[in-house]
Amino acid sequence: MRDLVIIGSGPAGYTAAIYAARAELKPLVVTSSVKMGGDLMNTTEVDNFPGFPEGVMGPELMMNMQAQAERFGAELLFDDVTEVDLTGDVKKVTMGNGDVVETRAVILAMGSEYRKLGIPDEARLSGFGVSWCATCDGAFFRNRAVAVIGGGDSAMEEATFLTKFADTVYLVHRSDTFRASPAMLQRAKSDPKIQFITGAAVSGILGADTVSGITLDMADGSTRTLDVEGLFIAIGSDPRTDLVKDVITLTPEGNVRVEGRSSLTSVPGVFAAGDLIDPTYRQAIVAAGTGAVAALDAQHFLESDAH
Repeated sequence: MRDLVIIGSGPAGYTAAIYAARAELKPLVVTSSVKMGGDLMNTTEVDNFPGFPEGVMGPELMMNMQAQAERFGAELLFDDVTEVDLTGDVKKVTMGNGDVVETRAVILAMGSEYRKLGIPDEARLSGFGVSWCATCDGAFFRNRAVAVIGGGDSAMEEATFLTKFADTVYLVHRSDTFRASPAMLQRAKSDPKIQFITGAAVSGILGADTVSGITLDMADGSTRTLDVEGLFIAIGSDPRTDLVKDVITLTPEGNVRVEGRSSLTSVPGVFAAGDLIDPTYRQAIVAAGTGAVAALDAQHFLESDAH
């Protein structure tokens, strides 16, 4: 019988593990077999995580968090959770190898996944000009031309943010109508650095080692090439809730619902943190903060439950 199982190993999962391990809860962290460390494992330089004035590589940051959690006694299992039974006082977590772990509390930190375009070279050039986060990577494109793909508020926000650095920002959308709010759309349209290209779908990404351009299939049947060095994909993201969507209350956006600023879910003894609960900020430092909250909430739950 475990006191605590943490599902996920991004900034939220590892921070929860650090706090829980220091509280001597001996947490088991199920890292995933392929997504260990979360999205930062696919990021190059991280300039905005506090405490690293010269920046830090994403994988290095996550390996440091992992080592810190292990130093305090967290146990890591490099496997995937395939099923959970969260009812009752004893929760059951089933692993990919078939083992079932029983635990008194669970922290959900499975993160979210950016929606992909699903075109050739998207994965190959990820981190080499292809990005899903302007806040993370925008500063690398100073005085360059970049493209943002999408038609919602997040695309408008990414494009507007990128004008701080880039000379030209192409906002590419497959339709002539936008899901973005009128205020966000008008803000983008009034920015002289942003050029709108509508009725266009990205069909290819050019570049051997880094992005050098993109090809567009236009609504009129023609093909167009854009010379850009950055491609920012802003077509949304999906929280990884498949494990729990039938047993835990979700928000209208599809995230796990928590009570106020806590990590408490609709099921006693189950806590959630990171992008799983956050459709808005989606930053590593924010996820880490909610991981600390989840560990503290779990600690208080276990202590009160023990009496």
